[in-house]
Amino acid sequence: MAEFDNKEREEVFSKKVRAGKRTYFFDVKATRSGDYYLTLTESKKRLEDGVFVKHKIFLYKEDFEKFAEGLNETVDYIKNHQDVVEKRYEYSDNHEVTGTKTPDEFTF
Repeated sequence: MAEFDNKEREEVFSKKVRAGKRTYFFDVKATRSGDYYLTLTESKKRLEDGVFVKHKIFLYKEDFEKFAEGLNETVDYIKNHQDVVEKRYEYSDNHEVTGTKTPDEFTF
């Protein structure tokens, strides 16, 4: 039975976003009853010891609309009160990260 439970929570879909020193993971998983939910994970390498520290948020489908409203309102506030410049990151063959700035293109 434990093997079945583990399979039910396998990722249905995953999107990895690298952003400089941080990596974000957007993972869709399924509950035992087959309902999808989202986990948002931030992963960042700690400078002192090189250990990756992760912070995770679980977001369930009944909360998507309220979460999106809050996020959009907050992002709009920042965009209306300060210039927002989104960085574009390029990865070289030796895994070095270089950041370039582009005009504000932050949309949902």
